[in-house]
Amino acid sequence: MATRPPIGLPKLSRRSRVLLVIAAALVLLLLVGSRLLSTYVNWLWFGEVGFRSVFSTVLWTRVGLFFAVGALVGGLLAVSLWVAYRSRPVFVPVSGAEDPLARYRSTIVQRVRLFGIGIPVVMGLIAGSAAQADWQRWQLLVNGTDFGVTDPQFGIDIGFYAFTLPFISWLINWLFVAVAIAFFGALITHYIFGGIRLAGKGGQLAAAARMQLSITAGVFVLVYAVDYFFERYELMFSSSNTLFSGATYTDLNAVLPAKLILMFIAAFCAVAFFAGAFLRNLQLPAIATALLVLSGVLVGAAWPQVVQQFSVKPNENAKEALSIQRNIDATRQAFGLTEDKVTTDDYAGVSSVAPATIRSDPASTNTISNVRLLDPNILAPTFTQREGRENFYGFPEKLDIDRYTVDGKTQDYIVAAREIKTSGLTETQGGWINRHMVFTHGNGFVAAPANTINSALAENNNDQSQGGYPVFKVGDINNPGPFGVEQPRIYFGELATDDYAIVGGKNGDTPMEYDTQNSTFAYDGTGGVPIDGLFNKLVFAANYTERNILFSSQIDAGAKIMYNRNPRDRVSKVAPWLTIDGDPYPAVVDGRITWIIDGYTTLENYPYAQRTPLGEATTDSLGGVVRQEDRTISYIRNSVKATVDAYDGSVNLYSIDDKDPVLKAWEGVFPGTVKPSSEISDSLRSHFRYPEDLFKVQRELLSRYHVSDSNEFFSQKTFWNVPADPTEEGATAATAGAANNDGPKQPPYYVLAQSPGQTRATFQITSALTLLNRQFLASWVSVSSDPQDYGKIRVLRLPTEAAQVEGPGQVQNRFQTTPEVAENRTLFNNPSVSPLFGNLLTLPVAGGMLYVEPIFIQRKDANAFPQLARVLVSFGNKVGFAATINEALDEVFGAGTGQSATQPGENTTPTPPPSTSTSPPTSNTAPPAGGGTGATAEMDSAVQALNSALEHLRTAQRNGDFTEQGKALAELDAAAKAYDTAKAKAGTAPTTAPSSPGASPSPTPGGG
Repeated sequence: MATRPPIGLPKLSRRSRVLLVIAAALVLLLLVGSRLLSTYVNWLWFGEVGFRSVFSTVLWTRVGLFFAVGALVGGLLAVSLWVAYRSRPVFVPVSGAEDPLARYRSTIVQRVRLFGIGIPVVMGLIAGSAAQADWQRWQLLVNGTDFGVTDPQFGIDIGFYAFTLPFISWLINWLFVAVAIAFFGALITHYIFGGIRLAGKGGQLAAAARMQLSITAGVFVLVYAVDYFFERYELMFSSSNTLFSGATYTDLNAVLPAKLILMFIAAFCAVAFFAGAFLRNLQLPAIATALLVLSGVLVGAAWPQVVQQFSVKPNENAKEALSIQRNIDATRQAFGLTEDKVTTDDYAGVSSVAPATIRSDPASTNTISNVRLLDPNILAPTFTQREGRENFYGFPEKLDIDRYTVDGKTQDYIVAAREIKTSGLTETQGGWINRHMVFTHGNGFVAAPANTINSALAENNNDQSQGGYPVFKVGDINNPGPFGVEQPRIYFGELATDDYAIVGGKNGDTPMEYDTQNSTFAYDGTGGVPIDGLFNKLVFAANYTERNILFSSQIDAGAKIMYNRNPRDRVSKVAPWLTIDGDPYPAVVDGRITWIIDGYTTLENYPYAQRTPLGEATTDSLGGVVRQEDRTISYIRNSVKATVDAYDGSVNLYSIDDKDPVLKAWEGVFPGTVKPSSEISDSLRSHFRYPEDLFKVQRELLSRYHVSDSNEFFSQKTFWNVPADPTEEGATAATAGAANNDGPKQPPYYVLAQSPGQTRATFQITSALTLLNRQFLASWVSVSSDPQDYGKIRVLRLPTEAAQVEGPGQVQNRFQTTPEVAENRTLFNNPSVSPLFGNLLTLPVAGGMLYVEPIFIQRKDANAFPQLARVLVSFGNKVGFAATINEALDEVFGAGTGQSATQPGENTTPTPPPSTSTSPPTSNTAPPAGGGTGATAEMDSAVQALNSALEHLRTAQRNGDFTEQGKALAELDAAAKAYDTAKAKAGTAPTTAPSSPGASPSPTPGGG
């Protein structure tokens, strides 16, 4: 029995067609409307920052790839379906009473255009949507440049592997997808229309179906042959050996020839498929398929395994020597660890030194005088409580470190921008207007010398003492401070994540933005997108689903909306090709608060370079930074320094490695977006830091790739480890004396120190490295951030056999087991106080290694904040434990060696009083502004004590604690008398204590 498929096109009623069009329009609006809205919002934002060319380039590249791949996949499928439908049998033999496929044939025939066009279009849309995300591959193919370096196997320039091969591999994958979809489309169509019948012995295959499927399968195998050819090059970044990346002996001598053999076999099989199509013989395609599978198993898999097991394994160190040496050379080149950038010196690592040597050695005194006591990862609550001012201001979880030269003295500072923090608003303050139109910006730049505190914490005062706090230097609306802050308002910062701000709004003629307690402000900068027109109001009201934007009468002429306000996010949007460092930091540059962000160019495919997990290599115990993505890289350069102005949000990209070929390629993609290094001002360059994430990757690789001999590398006997952070809770017990480094890694530290070989103290990033699976110190690595020798890596290699130097874990264990530390009940056994171990610094001093660790204490109270209580120092087998670093150094080296260290209250610079005062103090005590900066050191200390007492009193009054109020007033009286005495010594008139014990004192402007 045979049936003929019904022929004819479907007929829909007019009403059905109208309903179908309406439904399709609604679906399209839901799918496309939000995307169009976000695209327009992004277009406005890119126009604001002046990078609209980036937006248009990325957009049109995505659109081009979308249609190109969509046309490839959808077009091949459409042709395949058309051929299969046109060549369908006229009569379809069936067995039995009813054909189960008849209704499907009838449905398709009635709607042949819908199926014949709709299915390819849907598949094309899906494929195009997936392909457009890989726009970078196409642009690098078009704009790629040569590296001037060739790979050691094929002699091809690295640019081929970096820019061309990734696109070829991507294109081959899409050809596989397109041909496979076309094959299955034809297979299903022929089955439905009877070209393929499963009934009967072995089934039946119509001639047309056999020809089409054979040709399509032949094309698929032909693409496979092309893929085998290019897979040879991908062996250059193979990961088949866990010790190193790159082609191994087996890859070169078994897999590489196998790829060529399989390429010819696949080409022969493709010819067999084509021949079988025209000769109407299924045996040839069947034989070709069997040959392809068998050769893949024997030649592609079994033979390399035989070579690996019987030739390589018994002689692996000799067989892999060539590949290991290639890996060493390529890794050093790809990660900037070549001999012209890395200097390695042997370091004695002495365990004892005479006091006179310390005092007479300029390098030692320069390092000791700048020892950093303040830990930026601990002191954020202290900055918030003492310099946060109002509840809607805040600081990031992790503070930053930078250096400034004030009155001719270069000093490293703990720095932070006092940003707006709308999450700190109370429930009554947190309305839409306050959140988005009133509290729009932060106020000021806060810094504290990293090597000093206001005064030492007395042993018998524990947490009630007002010592142990930073000496704040503030530049804000009231006072430019010692750094000359001319524009202290901060509209763009790390705390501005997803919140938008509408600036320039007015309540009548009065500006709405909070500025000080007595004044408001109307933004007059260039940042923000105009929102004073009806259309843009509608757009942003829809984008944020907030009707207040549309109906607010206070959004009038000149109003702007600010979004994407996080500096790191702004840079990543204007430079999507950069990998952004996880820790932006603020700096005062030419009077403006500027965020500095490091950008990296990276590659995944650098021949023989070690493939390194970026997220794993850059993760340590440090909190408050953005973690890098879990992806693998084999090349990295810090080619770009980016800046974001905190007031107007302007973004600038500066090249600092003009020779980087990856940067050159991206400059070809986005011409004019990266400014040359010649446009970097000296004032900006002086605040550049060697970036943390790059240093973390490099120290991870240096722990192995300091080895230059392949046999030594294979044995791993001289490898190093990045130590676990011993200051983490519970880490010391787990690591001290152990044979492993469990726990989060110790982060690198920025310090101002003079390393061996340097003529002066420089700002540098440092890290200790230990022996492999041992706790003894193996080396000390530092990289300078000074413009004169920026990026110069210095490695001090310590003795590993005779007089070994204790590593961070062992030193931390020694600290905690020292009797003086263990018996100090004030710090460690006080139930109302929690001790916090600060960063453990490792510093080369006088031929040995000096360890310094601050100890902070914090009351177990929701409003408490840390204060420096003690300092631990270790050199050799001696430990110093005291309230000041001076005393601790004397305990270790002998009397007088601590004189070169900075005394509490020192290192301050007089700050002129503010020109205006928005919050005059209620007491008669009027110390200078700046949080403790007076004419003498004694006045400095007294000023800090005054502000501390005032803070203590204010806290006690808020809590209604009369006992604490009495103590605070006593402290205030004592501090005022000390200030009077200090002023008398300086020849100035004395002051008096507060006029009323019941007053509510406020700290002086700029103070704590």
